[in-house]
Amino acid sequence: MERLRVGSADGPVSAAAAPVVLAGRRAADPGEPTQRWVYFLYALIFISFAAISYFQVHGVVVRLLRIAEQHQGIRPFLYPSLLWIAMGLLLLGFRTCLWVAYRPHAPAAWEAAPTLSVIIPAYNEGAMVLQAIESVARAHYPRDRLEILVVDDGSTDDTWSYIRRAAGRYPGLVTALRQDRNRGKREALAIGFERARGDVFVTLDSDSVIEPGALLALAGPLRDARIGAVAGKVLAYNREGGIIPRMLHVRYILSFDMLRSVESVYRNVYCCPGALTALRAAAVRQVFERWRHQRFLGRRCTFGEDRAMTNFLFEAGYDTVYQRRAVVRTLVPTAFANLCKMLLRWERSGVREDVRFARIVWRRPLPTRLIAIFDRFVINSRHVVYYTSFVTLVHLGAHHPSMIVRTLTAMGFVSLFNVLYYLRSERSFDFIYGVLYTYFSALTLFWIFPYAVLTVRARAWLTR
Repeated sequence: MERLRVGSADGPVSAAAAPVVLAGRRAADPGEPTQRWVYFLYALIFISFAAISYFQVHGVVVRLLRIAEQHQGIRPFLYPSLLWIAMGLLLLGFRTCLWVAYRPHAPAAWEAAPTLSVIIPAYNEGAMVLQAIESVARAHYPRDRLEILVVDDGSTDDTWSYIRRAAGRYPGLVTALRQDRNRGKREALAIGFERARGDVFVTLDSDSVIEPGALLALAGPLRDARIGAVAGKVLAYNREGGIIPRMLHVRYILSFDMLRSVESVYRNVYCCPGALTALRAAAVRQVFERWRHQRFLGRRCTFGEDRAMTNFLFEAGYDTVYQRRAVVRTLVPTAFANLCKMLLRWERSGVREDVRFARIVWRRPLPTRLIAIFDRFVINSRHVVYYTSFVTLVHLGAHHPSMIVRTLTAMGFVSLFNVLYYLRSERSFDFIYGVLYTYFSALTLFWIFPYAVLTVRARAWLTR
């Protein structure tokens, strides 16, 4: 059997045969918030930051130092935590300033839009892949400069039939490709990259739907020849599907509209996500073979292809930015087991690519290099501090129960502060799910990172 074949269409189908909207999905978000609301929120954030800092210093740090005088044995565990609190507050304040400074790039003009290839890898996605294709085909982009390549990675369900329907519905626009067996998302993307003809490659997950202006928005920043990749804004498609999707929706907004906005200001977005990213085709071709055949600790890398591509682009001298105006909605886990699989996959690739970035960072421009080193040091040291602090808290709780209450209160204050960033994107009471996620992750997901470190060489995809 051939490894790859071009699929033939089985003719157009009626629109009723493939509904484009999932039940329970909310309408598209309204436009940018009013300036009055934004300025009010900025003022509230800076006031809250001052309050959080005061509480952390006088309510937690001073109290812990007093306790350390009485319990000499906990000092080795306590002082790293106190140092991390100080560095964490400094990083949070710095990030907030960069977040305020972030401005989205202007979209590409219709008449100047580059040729663009959208690559959609799919595996056992069923009807959802048709919705992903439809969202691209109906996007606001010049049809004569757009192609859609959909690669079925050896699905065993009816995914291929939906891809063929799309090819029949949009002849000349959608190209259906199929692997004879499942070889992994990275290989499916590689086939798409090889076949693509555009000056810009856009990766889109097969369980994701873009908003109409996303493609022009993604193409805009690539007018700057130094930019190799543009990360889109990822939201939860099925946010009404339960508590876990609601929590993840808030976390996604914080991850993109806060963290990636910050990283974009110094042009160092660490991970341009597979859910929606634009890549400069010439840059991809420079690193393609190394990315495709990447190995880590002697084993072929199969997952984390988006973070890996971002690092390869850094290594080649390109910058990466975030585009708030390019919105995609992706299906998120609704069950705890699937959430753990997703986070474990992310953490494993995160460990691998942070190790690689530690070598690459020295090639970045000096201001970016200094910021990135400080950022990565504080973020990665949190794991050690977290577990030593847990041991310390258990010990202190036996003698000073009030410290447990103070720690839980501090967690609540910090999470409330963090969700203020969420309110910049959505004025919704769903922010409470962001607070809930703080406690949920601390109690049920604490094991993910150490297990990911111990099993970093594992190759299981953990997607289905």
